[in-house]
Amino acid sequence: MSDPSTPSATSDAQSVGIVHHLAVLAVCLVWPLIWVGGLVTTYDAGMAVPDWPNTYGYNLFAYPYTTWLFGPFDLFIEHGHRLLGAVVGFVAIGIVVAAYLRESRSWVFRLAVLLLAAVISQGLLGGLRVRLDDRTIAMIHGCVGPLCFALCVAAAVVTSQFWFRRGRTAPSSLASVSRIAVWLTLSLVVLSYAQLVLGAQLRHVQPTTPPTQFTLIVAIHVMTAFLLWLLTFLAWLNVRRCGDLTLSRPGLLMIGLVALQISLGVGTWVVNYGWPTFLQFVPGSSAFLVRAKGFLDSIIVTSHVATGSLILAVSTLLWLRLMRIRYLQKVATGPEPNAEPVTS
Repeated sequence: MSDPSTPSATSDAQSVGIVHHLAVLAVCLVWPLIWVGGLVTTYDAGMAVPDWPNTYGYNLFAYPYTTWLFGPFDLFIEHGHRLLGAVVGFVAIGIVVAAYLRESRSWVFRLAVLLLAAVISQGLLGGLRVRLDDRTIAMIHGCVGPLCFALCVAAAVVTSQFWFRRGRTAPSSLASVSRIAVWLTLSLVVLSYAQLVLGAQLRHVQPTTPPTQFTLIVAIHVMTAFLLWLLTFLAWLNVRRCGDLTLSRPGLLMIGLVALQISLGVGTWVVNYGWPTFLQFVPGSSAFLVRAKGFLDSIIVTSHVATGSLILAVSTLLWLRLMRIRYLQKVATGPEPNAEPVTS
């Protein structure tokens, strides 16, 4: 039985050499873009450039670099965010073109088109956020960015050597992946994105939001964080039984990333609202002063945002790898005895 998700040997080399490299480049660009976007929100720099798509009347790429580099910091990160976003857009176009020309799998081309559509939508949301100066659009903008990151990771995974080599591996040599491992990693993807949505609501809270609603979102955000951490342990315990380091290592990384994210979440609360009551025993907590736009404070808050997106990316990578092996196992075993024959 042929594997429709595995291209021919010629397409294999072409995909890995072109589409994969562009997808990896997109991954390497989008995460810093999320960092810079987080700094824009942390420093309230979203309106540092009041027009869009131009920058103070200049074409985006023609804006004087001396003013950008040596001007106010708010202008530096906002204009830099736009420039980096434009570069990501060009790379996304390159992925679509390369997939159309070199990729034999039609669904990979559709994934590339979806990625480009997501990047374009994210750029338009950023422009609308400036034009309308609307917090709700800013919140949606903050939710779409991680999705673009996850799609870049997905494109990199399905065009990687891992994907092709597993397709050429003898079924008896494949790691044994259970259905529960797949479902656990899928739950990590869903919960990690839900956390990002909750975090975006807290980051872009409306002035009219009742305190009780804000408290409820915080409580759900905290409880979901610890649930996510528990699920990472369960997923790793299931994945490590496979005996494949390309699966168990990302699972172990997830445990560390969620632990780091919880610590950064506590730090974000402290720098924004002061020490919580359960941490009053920490020396110096009573004398702690909340400062506006402190550099170290902004790094802590932005790290919390960026690490959340990284958790989504790693969980997406792990889920897709498990799905790949699970699919190959089903192909190798053939249809179930009572299943009706599939006609082409």
